[in-house]
Amino acid sequence: MLVLPGIIRPSIIWTGIRMEEKLLSNTLKVQRAKKDLTQEQLAQKVGVTRKTINTVENGKYVPSTYLALKLAKVLDIPVEELFQILED
Repeated sequence: MLVLPGIIRPSIIWTGIRMEEKLLSNTLKVQRAKKDLTQEQLAQKVGVTRKTINTVENGKYVPSTYLALKLAKVLDIPVEELFQILED
């Protein structure tokens, strides 16, 4: 595991792009439901697996910037409405 010094919360342990401590919240499940899309349908539209959508919705996986932008575009909302940084 790689520990990055100088982060505001230095206790965060980064393993790839998955975070051990939840610092990012999202409204993906709500926004997906508003568009009447299943996880599988959304996954196909953005080119990932249903499991990826599920893990993002549950906060277990932090998507890449590219995936976050693709999700926002498909859902027709600003990326800031889809993902929010949690503050202390």
